[in-house]
Amino acid sequence: MGCDPLNETAVRRILTLKRRSWAKGLIVITDDVRRLRRLIDCSDRSSLAAPLASWPGPHTWLLPALTATPRWLRGQHDSLAVRLTDHPLAMLLCRQSRSAIVSTSANRKNQPPLRTARQVRFEFGDHIDWIIDGPVGRANSPSQIRDARTGQLVRGGY
Repeated sequence: MGCDPLNETAVRRILTLKRRSWAKGLIVITDDVRRLRRLIDCSDRSSLAAPLASWPGPHTWLLPALTATPRWLRGQHDSLAVRLTDHPLAMLLCRQSRSAIVSTSANRKNQPPLRTARQVRFEFGDHIDWIIDGPVGRANSPSQIRDARTGQLVRGGY
């Protein structure tokens, strides 16, 4: 599931559909790291080294959020989870919208992720504006999340 990260209504709608707390924060993906400048603090170049070396790909990093980064994105954190995607369809969406997008699994809290358009239609029905019937990522588990400032693993995954 995804949306414009700066559209509070859209983000809250996804959180409501997923029955997910805003406090956890969300992942924002993009096709171009420059699109993240409005959301993350790029002043500490050393904290950007590991993320930049690992991207593009399924590597999510916590980077310091700008003070103006909306709380509905970062939750109760001073950082934002970001990823430079290598998924062709996600890259195209970012490129066409000229924006980063929120990226979260298509499922309700504590339920397995839905992997087909048919499953998503059945579960969410008319509550979803668009369903793009295309290939999903290869992974069967969420991506790892690491803190770029410390290198600490925050969430295990592939």
